[in-house]
Amino acid sequence: MNEIVAGIDIGGTNTVIGLVSKNGDCLIEETISTRNHNSFVAFIEALSHKINNIHHHIGEENYSLKGIGIGAPNGAFGIGSIVDAPNLEWKGTLPICAEITKRTSLPSLVTNDANAAALGEMFFGGAKGMKDFIIITLGTGLGSGIVSNGKLVIGHDGFAGELGHTVAEVNGRMCGCGNRGCLETYASAMGIKRTVFMLLAQSAKPSTLRGINFEELTSKMVTEAALNGDTIALDAFEYTGRILGIKLADTVALFSPEAIFLFGGVAKAGNLIIEPTKRYMEEFMFPIFRNKVKLLPSGLEGKNAAVLGAAALIWQEIE
Repeated sequence: MNEIVAGIDIGGTNTVIGLVSKNGDCLIEETISTRNHNSFVAFIEALSHKINNIHHHIGEENYSLKGIGIGAPNGAFGIGSIVDAPNLEWKGTLPICAEITKRTSLPSLVTNDANAAALGEMFFGGAKGMKDFIIITLGTGLGSGIVSNGKLVIGHDGFAGELGHTVAEVNGRMCGCGNRGCLETYASAMGIKRTVFMLLAQSAKPSTLRGINFEELTSKMVTEAALNGDTIALDAFEYTGRILGIKLADTVALFSPEAIFLFGGVAKAGNLIIEPTKRYMEEFMFPIFRNKVKLLPSGLEGKNAAVLGAAALIWQEIE
């Protein structure tokens, strides 16, 4: 019988469930709404029901389901819970692993979405064979997952590795976490939008981005403008790369990774973000590390990294 695991990506709007083989093949994928449930328990009931349904659909007699891995905002590995996730309806400490296991009789583990992406990169992406690497997810915010000596760095409470909430600028931009100057307010899809508007206000340079309101502007538009030679868009990537590169130089000094992978919407800009980030990282790096650390695009682009990463959480435990 073939062994599979369930990988679950819990988002603020939708939750994606996939059944994943040890080779990283997603055999089936389904989505349920994260919202519109009367309670957290009702959500767990719906989620457990969906897992059982899709397992039955692919053939329980052919595939043995070994466990359930969950990637979630503020997922705390050490206690198997989601803790005060800002974009979920339910607050407090939500014992998701205990509730899932109670209904499915399967072992379950939870971690935050960036940590799950790091495991996905290690099992199925560009970090195969690496024991020390970091993944940076450049989405709406900035997430990060750190693997040291082959193990995910989670800290004593399960929340270690939050590079997005280290300070890039004292008294800088307001962050959704309540602090000012967090790295994710500069190096993220939202951050680069804020940078574009800052540069537009400070400069009279012509730009195709002028006239687009803040809500309509996307990081993809900034990338397209930069590829067409728009100077404001190019300056925005340079500015973003400088801030991110300096923080990654600090991170290298702490963890000495073999490679750093960039993933997510902003990372799809390729060399527009990788080149300036690498340049500033090398410039500000402790000299002993210079020209030793690779800065690479994720090997998971084009795949459902969140589901694969959550599945890898269980595969790692099984191994």
